[in-house]
Amino acid sequence: MTIPDELIAVILANWPVARLGTLSKSLTPHLVPIVFVQHDDALWSPIDGKPKSPGEPARVRHLRACPAASLLLDHFDADWTQLWWLRLDGLAEIVEGSDAASTGRIEPVAAALLRKYPQYGRVPLFSDQPVLLRISPIKTISWCAGADALVTLERICRLLP
Repeated sequence: MTIPDELIAVILANWPVARLGTLSKSLTPHLVPIVFVQHDDALWSPIDGKPKSPGEPARVRHLRACPAASLLLDHFDADWTQLWWLRLDGLAEIVEGSDAASTGRIEPVAAALLRKYPQYGRVPLFSDQPVLLRISPIKTISWCAGADALVTLERICRLLP
């Protein structure tokens, strides 16, 4: 069973985490959990101020080489009647704040991230110059175990901050 479009919109507005899939230059799959917001028909994820390995994060290097990206949002439960997943395949763009033209694009996204994730009150949203990944979905695929999963999913999404 697929997830209805109106519930997909609720999930994208409220679900706290996704897994970002990219490909390395050697075509090795790379997955990393990300935070995100939806803004202007795209999903945005910051390269935030949490400690990271030195250098540019792998996800940014991968997307510079190949802009294909996939986002997976999902829920696992021991009760398999509650399972669901949502995958969005698309193209990513790296938006950097050092570009003056990008500043107007970054400000509303940064504000949306600060509203969705109060943790950014304690962790810097950006470590230096803002860097965001903008993912434009091309294809959306979903699955859920059935009507019970949809009811639970809708209830959970409405309870999220």
